[in-house]
Amino acid sequence: MLARISVALALAALLGPLTAAAQTPAEAARALVNRYHQDPANIDRAREALERALATDSQPDTMVMLSYVYFLVGDVRAQSTDDKLAAYDKGREIGKRAVELAPKNPEAHVWYGINTGRWGQTKGIMRSLFLLPTVREEIDATLALDPKNLRALALQGNVFFEVPRIAGGDREKAEAAFRKALEIDPHFTNARLDLARVLIASGRTADARRELQHILDEKSPQNVADWTVKDAPRARQLLESLKGK
Repeated sequence: MLARISVALALAALLGPLTAAAQTPAEAARALVNRYHQDPANIDRAREALERALATDSQPDTMVMLSYVYFLVGDVRAQSTDDKLAAYDKGREIGKRAVELAPKNPEAHVWYGINTGRWGQTKGIMRSLFLLPTVREEIDATLALDPKNLRALALQGNVFFEVPRIAGGDREKAEAAFRKALEIDPHFTNARLDLARVLIASGRTADARRELQHILDEKSPQNVADWTVKDAPRARQLLESLKGK
């Protein structure tokens, strides 16, 4: 028995470095950003590693991950509006390249669309309506390839919620998109937070409170880092703003 245990430990010691070495740049970066709530600098480390990898080998998966990481740079690391715009712009540029190289990759489409939409949201919705056709095209392309893509459904909901009605805004459709995402994964707190925003805007305060409390009570968030850094703090802020209403 002791001999077998010794052999197993020896194999684990040998295979551990091999497994780590076998990680692609995209996989290594994802492992970093999955823990950005523990150390936000993980986002910077992931970005730097992916950019080094792309300098020698333009793999679509690396581009897709870098597009996602630039979204996180804009959302989490950037301190000024200009820095946010620069990060989202870089994310959409890389996302577009990924789409051109891998048009059947739903993640390429969704991160191109998300960065484009976030750039427009940050710049100002009315000043960015010219981007709306691109965002919608990327949502449609993503959902055609992956009908259960949570990020695409959340983006779809945000487009319906954020844009003016004259440009296709529709709160009922926004709510439907967020609820569809939550049917697929009830632990996707990003969609639940946005659903609460729609409910608040529609005057359904009690329903919004329930969704916000659900976020704070979540035990198994789909993305722990996003829940810790973005979703739970925002839910607390919104709950506080609803006091007395």
